[in-house]
Amino acid sequence: MNDSMLNLAVDYPLLNMFWTMMMIFLWVLWFMLLFRVIGDIFRDDELSGWGKSGWTIFVIILPFLGVFVYLIARGRGMGERELKRAQANEQAFRSYVRESAGPTSAAEELTRLAELKNRGDITAAEYEQAKAKALAT
Repeated sequence: MNDSMLNLAVDYPLLNMFWTMMMIFLWVLWFMLLFRVIGDIFRDDELSGWGKSGWTIFVIILPFLGVFVYLIARGRGMGERELKRAQANEQAFRSYVRESAGPTSAAEELTRLAELKNRGDITAAEYEQAKAKALAT
């Protein structure tokens, strides 16, 4: 083993290693926070285009001050907006699953068939055939 490699390991004390790890952790945490704030700026439907551009410029030009001011001014709303998005996604998913599963009872199937017939998507003969099939099951 090379003597310089051995000296490198000895010259870097344990506390310096912990300090370096903490600085890397804080650096990654800072970027996560910065991206979270920028993402929230662009996802907020209540914020106008000028407001979004203003906050974005503020966060990019003065990142530390911009992020901290954004968290103070709009931090509470970040969680509420995230909760609304999650609930809307959950509702959309449940609706998709319900629609994909199809009707669960004969009454629902008959209602769906009647709607199709009224819209003109199926003919009266097709309606009667599907109605007989639904009532048979």
